[in-house]
Amino acid sequence: MFIAGSYHLVPLSKTPFLFIIGWLSLRLRGLRWRDVGLVRPDNWLRMLAIGAAAGMAMELFALFVSEPMFARLAGRHPDLSDFRPLVGNLRLLLIVVVPVWLGSALEELVYRGYFMNRVAGLGRFTPAAWLASLVLVSAFFGFAHEESQGITGMLQEGFAGLLLGLLYLASGRTLTVPIVAHGASNTLAFVLIYFNRYPGV
Repeated sequence: MFIAGSYHLVPLSKTPFLFIIGWLSLRLRGLRWRDVGLVRPDNWLRMLAIGAAAGMAMELFALFVSEPMFARLAGRHPDLSDFRPLVGNLRLLLIVVVPVWLGSALEELVYRGYFMNRVAGLGRFTPAAWLASLVLVSAFFGFAHEESQGITGMLQEGFAGLLLGLLYLASGRTLTVPIVAHGASNTLAFVLIYFNRYPGV
């Protein structure tokens, strides 16, 4: 799938296709999404608040710290020119909010829920296996964004994947917090793009 994407053979996004592959893989092994963390939290408000706060903190840290650092290393900001139509377009911003949250949820199911568990499973779910899984899956998550955002975007998204993976592990390998954090982070990014306050657009 990643190779096909690098040759522009995957329409729009790899994530829906990876989701289907992950779902089939789980079903073949007698598992469901709840077995990799898609469970109802005991306290919805607490999980939503933690996820939203973490997501906004992630996006602000990216904007003021990590993205400028990666931009200096790579010599340019992430290429976010695809999102230029959002600048000053409130109607379009409101239209993309639902797809943004759906895409965030699917990415968390695929990368943190499915991939992290599969990679850790190769090492029998030992602490070292989870650490290796965190690093490898975060790298793949970054690589998945290279085609659309360039090398700087790949580095930034790999770092974001690392933070989301840590949230997944810290929340007892449940997906509510990373899903909300991912959605909140992306939503804040799009709001900043709307106000033309995001580099690379």
